[in-house]
Amino acid sequence: MDMNAIEVNGISKTYKSVVALNNVSFSVGEGELFGLIGPDGAGKTTLFRLLATLLTPDSGTATVNGFDTVKDYKSIRNCVGYMPGKFSLYPDLTVEENVEFFAALFGVTLAENYDLIAPIYTQIEPFKRRKAGKLSGGMKQKLALCCALIHKPKVLFLDEPTTGVDAVSRSEFWDMLSELKRKGISMLVSTPYMDEASRCDRIALCNAGSILCIDNPQNLISKFDTPLYAVAADNMYALLKLVRTMPCVDECYPFGEYHHIFSKTGIDCNTIRETLENNGLHNIEIQPITASIEDVFIALTQKKTIDYEPDNTR
Repeated sequence: MDMNAIEVNGISKTYKSVVALNNVSFSVGEGELFGLIGPDGAGKTTLFRLLATLLTPDSGTATVNGFDTVKDYKSIRNCVGYMPGKFSLYPDLTVEENVEFFAALFGVTLAENYDLIAPIYTQIEPFKRRKAGKLSGGMKQKLALCCALIHKPKVLFLDEPTTGVDAVSRSEFWDMLSELKRKGISMLVSTPYMDEASRCDRIALCNAGSILCIDNPQNLISKFDTPLYAVAADNMYALLKLVRTMPCVDECYPFGEYHHIFSKTGIDCNTIRETLENNGLHNIEIQPITASIEDVFIALTQKKTIDYEPDNTR
């Protein structure tokens, strides 16, 4: 059996009275792009710091590229690339100086490993004399990725790499990750953006320090077999309060220009429309829709519609 790039077994971590991670277990296969999907406070950054050997767990074990994160921390630091959520390069150094500095830390040169970062570096190379602190969000992101890759790591950790950048830069960044995957680099990526889940081979939905489920995105969506509807009216706040009082509705939550509603016992659209009209709401829209990863996540956190056991296998 092939060795997994990352193995996490029963990891827990507490900060005083705050449980950051609670008995977390999962694995990432070699060459796999694995996503940790969840909101702020889900424990994603703590997990990254543990795997990058910056923290030690209270209990449980983890290995990266076959090395124990506690006993073999020096070996892990030589074979992984880590891109933290906050831009952490040197703002007073230029683009080129930052890349050369990180290359020197690992005893390599920019020229020596240029082939790996070339598709990314060529996009920022015209600005190589510009100080890193003066770059746009998307360019900072690409520079940070170059610095994390310059020593040709076998495993790449990316903690919310697209937070705070525009939609075009987000899409470009995921295209770059897909290309790195084709080159055989194993990646663990976290994001609070549910729409990015579809770019991963498998995902773990996380909340409050625990993993709710693990599977590939399409399988997760297929398990949402309860009818889901989008509803709108002229007064969305009144609509939300009213629909939540209806006995036939298990959950109603805002979702862009609509509210999403679902129920295990089924939705009677005519009854809902009539109730809304009788309460003075107008311009009512109600239509069946297909669930998204975000709908799956909400259902799991509310423990409604999906009875799903985490699957830690590949």
